[in-house]
Amino acid sequence: MPQREQHKLVVSRRAFSRDGRSRSGFTILELLTTIAVIGILMALLLPAIGSAREAARRMQCGNNLKQIGVALHNYHDQFRCLPPGWQWDRQHETAYSWAVAILPNLEQATVSQSINRGENLAFGPNSLARSTSLPVYLCPSDITQPTFTLMRAQPAGSTPLPLIDLPTANYVGVFGITEPDDFVPAPLGEGAFIDAQPRSFRDFQDGQSNTIIVGERSMNRLPSTWYGFDLGGEDHACRVVGHAFVGPNCTRCDECEFASRHPGVSMFLWGDGRVTGVNDSIDQRVYRHMSTLHDCHF
Repeated sequence: MPQREQHKLVVSRRAFSRDGRSRSGFTILELLTTIAVIGILMALLLPAIGSAREAARRMQCGNNLKQIGVALHNYHDQFRCLPPGWQWDRQHETAYSWAVAILPNLEQATVSQSINRGENLAFGPNSLARSTSLPVYLCPSDITQPTFTLMRAQPAGSTPLPLIDLPTANYVGVFGITEPDDFVPAPLGEGAFIDAQPRSFRDFQDGQSNTIIVGERSMNRLPSTWYGFDLGGEDHACRVVGHAFVGPNCTRCDECEFASRHPGVSMFLWGDGRVTGVNDSIDQRVYRHMSTLHDCHF
């Protein structure tokens, strides 16, 4: 039997240059496969990274509310009441928010001392406060600017006119279930922060652990402030307080409700100082009861 040639052709994955020297590298198929694998890994990792970042931002939001809660309790220990929802200036034209009253309890004594609450919000020496952005009043998940321009309240169809620039905040007091700017002066609310009448923890007939007192509102709902409001401005009292007649993040509602950029939940401070998230899907009757100091008939 004739001996067959034993040498076989070996196919090498090496490429040869025109001068005959070999060079190694990826084939097009290998390169495309590598790119596809990297793309799949990125698609899996990016949502996880985004979720982790949002969890951290939500935790910081809760910590901000806890600091506000401690400040409110310290204020109550000192004055035997919570600050009023807002305090009018001498001319009853502008009002200072409940959040101004607790500035010393938030280690913001310098800002607090710069504010003359007897004068108009636009009073010259108050300019430091008007331009001060306080991180403790800002939710890190929201897209905010340090200040926003309050526009004058105008008839429908009129050209908007700027009134005053105010520092931004994401946390507003709970007025109750009534809309606070329906009337001037505003009606008496059912919650922890109403007009110029301070509430005491003794007024919490449903108990501090059953009553929300501060909640968050996103800028896309309504720009809010820790500073105050002007009666000549749009949505005046709603800039510092909100109502809970409908659930948070309601898509068919006006500006005075609570809302957040946390997926499916908004953060709230309770009367006993704890902070929890409230789901967008909460039963509206339960939510309304949470926002009032005593049971109401809805």
